[in-house]
Amino acid sequence: MEAYLDNSATTRCYEEVKDIVVKTMMDDYGNPSAMHQKGVESERYVKEAAGQIAATLKVQEKEIYFTSGGTESNNWALIGTALANRRQGNHIIISSIEHPAVSAPAEFLESQGFEVTRLGVNAQGQISPEELKEAIRPETILVSIMFVNNEIGAVEPIVEIGELIKQVNPKTYFHVDAIQAYGKFRILPKKMHIDMLSASGHKIHGPKGTGFLYISEKMKIVPIIYGGGQQKGMRSGTDNVPGIAGLGLASKMVYDHLEENDKHMRGLRTYFVRELAKMDQVVVHGPQGEEAAPQIVSAAFVGVRSEVLLHTLEERGIYVSAGSACSTHKRSGSPTLTAIGLPKNQMEATVRFSFCETTTREELDYTLQVLNEVIPMLRRYARH
Repeated sequence: MEAYLDNSATTRCYEEVKDIVVKTMMDDYGNPSAMHQKGVESERYVKEAAGQIAATLKVQEKEIYFTSGGTESNNWALIGTALANRRQGNHIIISSIEHPAVSAPAEFLESQGFEVTRLGVNAQGQISPEELKEAIRPETILVSIMFVNNEIGAVEPIVEIGELIKQVNPKTYFHVDAIQAYGKFRILPKKMHIDMLSASGHKIHGPKGTGFLYISEKMKIVPIIYGGGQQKGMRSGTDNVPGIAGLGLASKMVYDHLEENDKHMRGLRTYFVRELAKMDQVVVHGPQGEEAAPQIVSAAFVGVRSEVLLHTLEERGIYVSAGSACSTHKRSGSPTLTAIGLPKNQMEATVRFSFCETTTREELDYTLQVLNEVIPMLRRYARH
């Protein structure tokens, strides 16, 4: 049997998404910037995708900009906003558990003379709105907080954060990295005071190399990619029509079934966490129940190094990640696990399981069976 439990790293494309990607590569393959009929046909796919995504967020089509994925969207949000608003201020606030696609641009901006405040989190991985309130200054131009943490599934109080930012300093922009939240939660930027929102296609059964950045029409932001002037001059480069069409369709499909998908994944998560709790020396991280994201379970199997467990499970057809896929190859400890105060013996033993709507109870039962078989064996042979 095979159990793919690494859906927060990437998901399998929907069949319908595959079909529209192939169609726009093989039949309707024109350049959407071209003025002839082939170009017009391709441009229709881009406009339709913008409409599909805008409908999921209840925003305007013109506020959706297509990118190469979540990393580019996050980089653009931070760097483009910082450069455009430098005269208004040089202070940026992020959390200490942001994805590298946010924390690395923040470090770059520090090297360019901006000041960055990093908010700590509690043991559940959530920031304190009170600390945020104290950190906002007249010169704060941007606050960037992720919606769902990619490693432990912590859900930040985005609604409260948005209201607080606008109360303290209405000129401060609010960016949300929603890469692990888009397709899992109803997100309404206008009501939540979100000025920019990043999302990625391959987390929601769309193609890899696709994503978007929602930018409120009230935003002051400059491009970070220049060239042919596509997307109103805001993001140059020939539109990736197959990817954009697939992203738009995936967005529509995942939101058409959001509630039933959420119920299914939360049921799986509740069951899986309950069964893990029965195992010896297993610690589940982050918030539980309704306060957690529905698709992520982070657990430490104390006494077994995460990489060893990952490959042991892989040999039995079970696919998970040691932390997040983006940080698996780095030797340094996870900033998220460090920030929530985990001891070293838990940090080096943490594995992430992540579900989607096609994950089955049978996959979880098989995984639990294998875990119960291999963990005692791996602990016996672990180095002391």
